[in-house]
Amino acid sequence: TEDKLRLLRAVRFASVLGFKIEPKTFAVVRKLAPRINEVSQERVRDELVKMFTGPDPALALTLLDKSGLLKEVLPEVEKMKGVQQPRKYHPEGDVFRHTKLLLAQLKRPEPVLAFGCLLHDVGKPATFKRADRIRFNGHDTVGARMTEAILTRLRFSNDYKEKVLACVDGHMRIKD
Repeated sequence: TEDKLRLLRAVRFASVLGFKIEPKTFAVVRKLAPRINEVSQERVRDELVKMFTGPDPALALTLLDKSGLLKEVLPEVEKMKGVQQPRKYHPEGDVFRHTKLLLAQLKRPEPVLAFGCLLHDVGKPATFKRADRIRFNGHDTVGARMTEAILTRLRFSNDYKEKVLACVDGHMRIKD
């Protein structure tokens, strides 16, 4: 188990300490990424918290994605890739890029803020519709349900889940 946890630790050290992962090592991480599922969810959670509360949460997300670990530990976030948004409101592009740009604004955030930002639009892929324009009706509510499932899977405390869920479920109220 400890060997498999090193897959996540390589990404964490690179994103938190500014290391570059040597290409041959990164190739091994990509090859072994599916084996991360043999590690306990609590240990995965602890590594994710350290990554997303570090100095560069956006780099952590990028490295998780490029390593293949994202689709293993947070498949719901990986599904945001390629989900278009209305250019009028989101000229930056798809939901994944939007989330990564949000994370890039954070420097050593508190865990609730980090995961609230990471998961705020997790419901968009499930609610994508084309009508008069691209719409994501109810993505905040759907996202909150998905967030609860993700945080439960990762064994976060009920108190922590409640706080992150409030962020995800309430993030559209801020604009109103």
